Amino acid sequence: MTEYNGWASREAVDLFSKFVKTILERYKNKVKYWLTFNEIDSIIRHPFTSGALIEDRFPNQNFEEVIYQAMHHQFVASALATKMAHQIIPGCQVGCMLTKLTFYPYTCKPEDVLLAQQTQRHTLAFADAQVFGVYPAYLLALYKNHNINIKTLVGDEEIMKDYPVDFVSFSYYSSGCSAANPSDLELTNMNTTFGIKNPYIKTGDWGWQIDPLGLRISLVELYDRYRKPLFIVENGLGAKDTVEADGTINDDYRIDYFKQHMKCMLDAMKIDDVDLMGFTSWGPIDIVSASTNQMSKRYGFIYVDLDDLGNGTFKRLKKKSFTWYKEVIATNGSSLFND
Repeated sequence: MTEYNGWASREAVDLFSKFVKTILERYKNKVKYWLTFNEIDSIIRHPFTSGALIEDRFPNQNFEEVIYQAMHHQFVASALATKMAHQIIPGCQVGCMLTKLTFYPYTCKPEDVLLAQQTQRHTLAFADAQVFGVYPAYLLALYKNHNINIKTLVGDEEIMKDYPVDFVSFSYYSSGCSAANPSDLELTNMNTTFGIKNPYIKTGDWGWQIDPLGLRISLVELYDRYRKPLFIVENGLGAKDTVEADGTINDDYRIDYFKQHMKCMLDAMKIDDVDLMGFTSWGPIDIVSASTNQMSKRYGFIYVDLDDLGNGTFKRLKKKSFTWYKEVIATNGSSLFND
């Protein structure tokens, strides 16, 4: 990809299509559900990791335009992948995946409400294009107002329109607030971005706010907007875990996080009639957290003996949450209501 300057080059579409065809044929008898791009909207926040875009390689160019050009190539590649998946694996389903960044207005001031709406559009635009198969009008307006010119090939519009995704998947960890005048307001970390700290909800070890009800709000928002099945593919708590003298890890805070989020998920299904097709946590085993490059920010149900500097035995230990989540799966969620 460095030879072609990442997704800014049209060649990336053909290269990706070859990759997709290879894995579809390899796993066609094993995999039914597919996602084309992980957190595709992230390209506007970290263009290098999501688009292989290095700003220095585009001298005298509008780098914002480069990012949106790469985004267009990913949209076309996603549509082509959906087409191939349906041809190679009849009956399979293909989804898009976005970072669900849920923002509340910090106050009821219309300016705060407008900013929260505009901020969320930056993420939803990516699902809009893949679900409806056309660019949303507000994104085209942004191009016009920012003098952004996207190069397309004949047939791109038809490809996007003819092969939209079958479902919408997303990551959800926390929420934040938006304020038109953020002076003197405390910022807090979110997934790949920042938000104004919400005084009404708790905050985790790394500043991400813990907002189970925000998951229900997000599910309703997305389902009302798209009317397609939803899939929560990332949800979890990054926290500091302590190994006790007897080798146990009592991560009740993680159990509480999942329990509250799952109950809100069930409310979205039963009360709001949201079509939710699945849930997967982030993640089953401790790995280096991409948001901070730390091993100490742990998400797993399984502890890995390794520190931030790479020291440790790599020994694996089941946390208390491991047994709890095993029971949730075995009872299809009914154990959530045992207490």
